[in-house]
Amino acid sequence: MFAQSLAVRAIRGAPVRSAAQRAVRGFCSSSSSDDLLSSPREAMEYDVVIVGAGPAGLSAAIRLKQLEAETGKEISVCVVEKAAEVGAHILSGNVFEPRALNELIPDWKEEEALGEDPTEAKDDNFVVCTSESKGYSLPGFLIPPSLHNDGNYIISLSKLVRWLGGKAEELGVEIYPGFPAGDVLYDDNGAVVGIATADMGIGKDGHPKDTFMRGMELRAKQTLFAEGARGSCSEEVIKNFDLRKDCDMQSYGLGIKEVWEIPEENLKPGTIQHTIGWPLDMKTYGGSFLYHMKPNFILIGMVVGLDYQNPYLSPYEEFQRFKHHPDVKKHLEGGECVAYGARVINEGGFQAIPKLTFPGGALIGCSAGFLNVPKIKGTHTAMKSGMVAADSVFEELTAEDAPEEIVEVSQYQTNMENSWVWEELKAVRNYAPSFKWGTLAGVAYSGLSGFVLRGKEPWTFSKHGKDRDCDATKKAAECKEIEYPKPDGVLSFDILTNLARSGTNHEGDQPAHLRIKPDLKDIPNEVSITEYAGPEQRFCPAKVYEYQPNAETNKMELVINAQNCVHCKCCSIKMPEEYIKWTVPEGGGGPAYEVM
Repeated sequence: MFAQSLAVRAIRGAPVRSAAQRAVRGFCSSSSSDDLLSSPREAMEYDVVIVGAGPAGLSAAIRLKQLEAETGKEISVCVVEKAAEVGAHILSGNVFEPRALNELIPDWKEEEALGEDPTEAKDDNFVVCTSESKGYSLPGFLIPPSLHNDGNYIISLSKLVRWLGGKAEELGVEIYPGFPAGDVLYDDNGAVVGIATADMGIGKDGHPKDTFMRGMELRAKQTLFAEGARGSCSEEVIKNFDLRKDCDMQSYGLGIKEVWEIPEENLKPGTIQHTIGWPLDMKTYGGSFLYHMKPNFILIGMVVGLDYQNPYLSPYEEFQRFKHHPDVKKHLEGGECVAYGARVINEGGFQAIPKLTFPGGALIGCSAGFLNVPKIKGTHTAMKSGMVAADSVFEELTAEDAPEEIVEVSQYQTNMENSWVWEELKAVRNYAPSFKWGTLAGVAYSGLSGFVLRGKEPWTFSKHGKDRDCDATKKAAECKEIEYPKPDGVLSFDILTNLARSGTNHEGDQPAHLRIKPDLKDIPNEVSITEYAGPEQRFCPAKVYEYQPNAETNKMELVINAQNCVHCKCCSIKMPEEYIKWTVPEGGGGPAYEVM
């Protein structure tokens, strides 16, 4: 389909620049290889290009085409997605709040957006785990209001996203899975004018193979970045346009999830259980979720704040031993783990939302950071942000006096600040920051804010200002080493066993997409392993990073198993000095989630 569109819409126009083109070129030594890698790209033009076929990107695309149908004013929309198919890189809890979907597609129930028999949330439980064998369930009246889920649904977000993708295509949106955005394109004034898809068919040695295909320029009047948390293109434009100048640095949590099939007679459809406490210590922010979803699934996971201090901590191993707690184990008895995955989420909240617009584009969804942390929900806010962006962009591009030059649609920022998303996030702005004083202080303040102040407090806390999550890591000498129990193969599993359940696959003969930044090339072997005991060996949920002794010197050296990568983005956040640059691999690589 993509190739056919290229033949019909391909053009050659004024040259544009990418960040990569401004850098020193080159993998290759031969001039013929250099010529191929630097050859002009073919180009296609659209009114709007959207990077990422997730809830935000697809909601924006659908809304744009709805406005076209309502007004008769044509607008061309293209969505690119790095996964092999729409939904394959989508991972979330997920207890879904349908508020935005109600606005976008009011008859979604009749159209079975959540399947023929969706699981209604109906039994909220909150457990404080005090040890490996004890836990205390809060009575209903003490469960925070943010965790009341009446009217919500337990869903597979990857399945909902596939449905949204189908709706978008029905409306005339062009969606191209397997074509990741490799470069952001800029004009001579520095405005964003689209993206270029990544080249394909480059070997590990950097030379083009027989299958080489140059990336395609997708030029647009407006480019919406909807890559999710820590998207590579999104982070580039945030840096280039200094969009975080007036906000806190974003902070993140690593979410690790499994899907279990259990005997149907053990299923309690709609049951929700959240926990805090053990196995995490009182200084580490995090918690768990466990949901019963029809016909016979348990969705279970843990989120660990990446501002944790101890470099010996392994979020994956904490999750594995957590499943042995009696209040968790009982839900999984007789079941089988059938799927696994991981992804970082934004935890900075309202204070960490950057400026949303810049010349030629905007940030939407988790690229901007609209997760409601105490609700543990971001799908509804991501969808709404895409819809608001679509309304703003459509009005700008179809106005009678619409300018020919690239513009900044500042109205999107204003419209978001006047939306229910802004109101919702502002009301809970102090929840996550209050946990910087420890779990007990965070729980106490959250109760005060939720039950008494109700988000009306006149003060605003900062979580950690301009500090990065990696700055919170202490030296290994200051911390106690953590010994984790061996997995039993029934409730707990080693990483590689679980990795096989993610469907992860990458073309083997390609340059590593996880790249050590040139100016930080000495950090792994001279700082990370010597001062921090190599924390990347423990925080990566896919065993991408390990240290092995050099055959000649016996000195420990970093080995990167990029083929294992599940695209969680954790390494770009928690590495000492953020020494890894996460770039997109060849199109279609990565996990293949089906019910995540």
